[in-house]
Amino acid sequence: MKIAVTGANGHVGANLCRSLLTEGHRVKALIHQNINSLKGLNIEIVQGSLNDLNALRSLCKDAEIVFHLAAMISIDGHKNKLLEVNVEGTKNLIKVIQENGVRRLIHFSSIHALSHFPLDQPMDETRPLVKEGPMWYEITKSKAEKIVLDATIGGLDAIVINPTAIVGPNDFKPSLVGTALIRLYNNTLPALVPGGYNWVDVRDIVQGAIAAMDKGRKGERYILGGKWVSIKDLALIVEKVTGKRVIKFMIPTQIAKIGVPFIKAYGWIAKQEPLYTFESLRALREVNTMISHEKANTELGYSSRDFEITIRDTMDWFQLHGYLK
Repeated sequence: MKIAVTGANGHVGANLCRSLLTEGHRVKALIHQNINSLKGLNIEIVQGSLNDLNALRSLCKDAEIVFHLAAMISIDGHKNKLLEVNVEGTKNLIKVIQENGVRRLIHFSSIHALSHFPLDQPMDETRPLVKEGPMWYEITKSKAEKIVLDATIGGLDAIVINPTAIVGPNDFKPSLVGTALIRLYNNTLPALVPGGYNWVDVRDIVQGAIAAMDKGRKGERYILGGKWVSIKDLALIVEKVTGKRVIKFMIPTQIAKIGVPFIKAYGWIAKQEPLYTFESLRALREVNTMISHEKANTELGYSSRDFEITIRDTMDWFQLHGYLK
């Protein structure tokens, strides 16, 4: 099939494009800026953004499936840009998809688009969308997901993927999670903080999304997750698989909050997005530890691999490509 991918140069996109090519599909990729993660791949490049209707029309022309991965990910505010990319960009893409008669849209949302509360009960696809809160990334991903699901009522064939915290190889940029692993290994993190995430291998996400092309049900969402692991245990796993001692010093969340303005100032000077912000500290603390992907297991044949294997493969990839010192 001819398949179009937005956000193809991101972490998931780089892995998705490779898997689609391996399966014999023809791939068109919407690229806004750099194409480093796609160099050497036999794909058709469409330069543009989600706000460029002509680029979107070129991308969707003759495509049977569109994977919508493009989004702005931020743990530090940026309300207006988040709305422009994540919400208005999704509206634009749906408009062009409907104009071009694309068979199916697979929209990548986020586990953070869904309410994690109550935290003491298992979380699945029946959780409501987030409607308000301090994290504009969550709100914009929720708004975009609602736009997609509302459009299915009007005839759009679309399904939604809600991945948890993604980690894995082919992380060229690298992602925020990849950056954290690199800084942990290179001993440039000042300290660890309490909390954790449900982590999932990017390769498992890709296989689940590809399965959704034919097995997913119109108008449904599927959580693609893995295993909840604390930040402290993540550090121990990195140390185990790499053989290098890493920082394990923990500071309380309240102390970390005091240091946020200084960390942000350093990030501005160093031209790095800070990993510890008020938003990221909240996400680590107010996250459901019992996220279920049973629906994806049953309907998509989804499964997630052992987390230690994921971290070993990820750190090996970073080592091979010169990210680790």
